Amino acid sequence: MFFVPWILVKSWILPLPNTVQEQLNQAIDHGFDGMIVYVDQAGKPPEFYAAGWHDRKNKIPANPKALFKIDSISKLYVAVAITKLVKDKCLSLDDMLADYFPELVERIENSEK
Repeated sequence: MFFVPWILVKSWILPLPNTVQEQLNQAIDHGFDGMIVYVDQAGKPPEFYAAGWHDRKNKIPANPKALFKIDSISKLYVAVAITKLVKDKCLSLDDMLADYFPELVERIENSEK
């Protein structure tokens, strides 16, 4: 038996808006605190989208360049994504995070271990 929070089920079954920003705004309307989306398409500059709060208590809006503290539910999605990337030989479990994101070494603790 699996438990999925109702907020996620609700956001999955509703029709998608026309733009990424509209979709983020809609997700915030369903109770998410803050969200950031990064879109990288070949031949186009990266796009950043943000909605909601980085820090609701201090009224700091979401910023696409900010780092978020993420709830435990994300672990499942990260594990599945990593497993698929390893299977497709796009990622190695023997590599360090710093190998993939050298520009973030100073911001991510233990990225070279």
